[in-house]
Amino acid sequence: MHFKGKSDSLPSIAARKLESLAFMPKSVVIVGGSHAAAQTCVSLRQGGWDGKIIIIGDEAELPYHRPPLSKDFLSGQKALSDILIRPRGAYDAADIELKLGVRVGSIDRKGKTVLTDTGETVPYEKLVLTTGARIRRLPVKGEGLDNVFYLRDTTDVLAIKHKMKTAKTALIIGGGYIGLETAASLRVRGIDVTVLEAMPRILQRVTAPQLSRFYKRIHLQEGVNILENVMASKITTTDRGNLRVSTSCDQNFDADMLIIGIGVIPNTELAEMAGLTIGNGIEVNEFCQTSDPDIYAAGDVSWHHNKIYDTHIRLESVPNATEQGKVVAAHINGKAKPHNALPWFWSDQFDLKLQIAGLSTGYDQIIIRGDIETSRSFAAYYFKGGRFISVDAVNAPRDFMFGKMALIKGVNLDKARLPDSAEELKSLILKP
Repeated sequence: MHFKGKSDSLPSIAARKLESLAFMPKSVVIVGGSHAAAQTCVSLRQGGWDGKIIIIGDEAELPYHRPPLSKDFLSGQKALSDILIRPRGAYDAADIELKLGVRVGSIDRKGKTVLTDTGETVPYEKLVLTTGARIRRLPVKGEGLDNVFYLRDTTDVLAIKHKMKTAKTALIIGGGYIGLETAASLRVRGIDVTVLEAMPRILQRVTAPQLSRFYKRIHLQEGVNILENVMASKITTTDRGNLRVSTSCDQNFDADMLIIGIGVIPNTELAEMAGLTIGNGIEVNEFCQTSDPDIYAAGDVSWHHNKIYDTHIRLESVPNATEQGKVVAAHINGKAKPHNALPWFWSDQFDLKLQIAGLSTGYDQIIIRGDIETSRSFAAYYFKGGRFISVDAVNAPRDFMFGKMALIKGVNLDKARLPDSAEELKSLILKP
């Protein structure tokens, strides 16, 4: 009988390992069940990727549209099935593996694997981080009490909707878009709503004073009470079981429920632990590649350079997540196209449809087209150094589409004639 020594056995084992690795199916692993994830997986298949695609998401639900959370889903006009980005059958048809309710705890860049909280090690050829953002918690005593809510996912909204069945009064801390959208949804359901905003005006971080005054007027007309320059300092319960918000100015506000909406924080921890470059999010190049060329990031978590505005930005925007998902898939499929999209957004409050094209940051002039003081329809055009940079259009879809087209083409507008609503929009384009 012949016994193999170590010199005989080890090479054969190594050879078998190499042989088995050669036949392992190539795979793209997507971490996070977001808009960017839903777009990336479909675009990969459409672009010709024939390997495995695995989505690992820490929520139990299929990827869903997040904007309706504070609007139609909260108000009860839509069910969870109505806001799914795609039904399960679409993922099955595209042979996309879903690991839902599973969290990725770490990335092994050298071994090209991710480790989940279930103990599973998942190998990847390319890794896509679409980890999104989480709510920013209010750093005051009592923010974890019962009937104090945040609004970021379906679980949050379902809890809020359950309380809405019995609540007659509600407080909202935060006068940004999420806070105001939530206020509108609650008010439509007949709940008395008070919004507490710490800054001198609502929407101060994102828009001009004229827009803040407009939205304050509309909300007051709809029965929402708005208080600015009011900072919460403590949350307690009253003898009657209501919540009480105390402020730094020694004011007290009582309500049946409290919703906090003071912004979000990008989920960069996984990338940081893996040693990837971080800015205001995970830093990526024009192809959404991180500092590791085999790892990509897309959506709310990505920090990228925008050529149109020549600055690094992180966008909490569905259009941006969708576009970056397409860019990631194209690059992985060897059909690289750089990301260079115009940022655009929207917000729905009551009967108001706000559509925003471009970034107004740093503007030095604003021109209003339409009646912002008494009507519910107008457009605000922003300029910086004489150049048109952004438009906010409220119930004015033609102004939005025109402004978006002008920004994409890089043309400037006739500021003298712009305020006159009788002027045809196309005639306002200045020739080079």
